Amino acid sequence: MTTRALVLMLLDAESGGRSPREVRVEASVDGESVRLSAADVASELGWTIEAEGLCRGPLCVPLPDDAALLTDDGLELAALARALDRPLAVDLAEGAAALGASVSERSAPLLRLEAPDVELPDAAGRLHRVSDHRGSKVLLTVHSSW
Repeated sequence: MTTRALVLMLLDAESGGRSPREVRVEASVDGESVRLSAADVASELGWTIEAEGLCRGPLCVPLPDDAALLTDDGLELAALARALDRPLAVDLAEGAAALGASVSERSAPLLRLEAPDVELPDAAGRLHRVSDHRGSKVLLTVHSSW
């Protein structure tokens, strides 16, 4: 088992859905297994292991098998992602991992019929944000020359 620095990209509500929030953590790596210290998970991700399960503020996610998540070397990153219902991509050669937004975070705007807040220039180069037009009907046309 080796310990190495890992750049963890978080795509979640805290990043505002725009660019990922980047945190640097120390990870214990054994083959394909990546473990983060409980202290790093608490300080960088905001999640702690409590009697109720995996908790962040008043929200607790029950853990059916916390033995798969918590080991002497820390919290197993893949098990943490499964417990939080978040997609995970890991590239150990690059020392990077990406923890995506949960299904509920990604689907909430769709349930509210809310378009993603993007910023695009018009033909004159003026920038427009979708949020600037909330409550109004907007026709967005897209063209590509290829």
